[in-house]
Amino acid sequence: MTTEMHARTSSGYWYPEHGSPSSVDVLNLLRRYRSAEAAMRARTRSSMSMGETDLLALRLLLQAQRKGELMRQRDLATALGLASASVTALVDRLVKTGHVRREPHPADRRATIVVPTTDTDDEVRATLGAMHRRMIDIVDSLSDDERRAVAIFLERMAEAVDRIDEHDAPETGPILMA
Repeated sequence: MTTEMHARTSSGYWYPEHGSPSSVDVLNLLRRYRSAEAAMRARTRSSMSMGETDLLALRLLLQAQRKGELMRQRDLATALGLASASVTALVDRLVKTGHVRREPHPADRRATIVVPTTDTDDEVRATLGAMHRRMIDIVDSLSDDERRAVAIFLERMAEAVDRIDEHDAPETGPILMA
């Protein structure tokens, strides 16, 4: 039994003093989730032998394919915030490893589109499918009110992080390192 699990079971509940998690507890749990997700992404990159940007590009390409949308290299460059030369090198790597292929654009004979291969879709599903199912099961187990509360919380947290300005004066209260 880990120290954390022992502390939880020996106290009778996770938050014995307050009966519910404090603000700091919630932020620490969010940090713990982000750390677990980062570790999962590292394992995924390792198992698929690719870098973070490669994996992000595949995700975007697979999403576009599922929506029936075409993606050119310049669309991928825009979505990833990459320069033209960088996205060319990225797509070259993904073509070389068999994850994507270049095809002529059906409506613009001067353009090419980037298409994920069937094997790539299968590999991503095999690598991430079970984890995604566990995550969906957790969300599905929540009541409508709980899902609404989580959605509102996550949306507000995203807005709070998006609005951070390096010139903002720090407010009073605990400073938590991200």
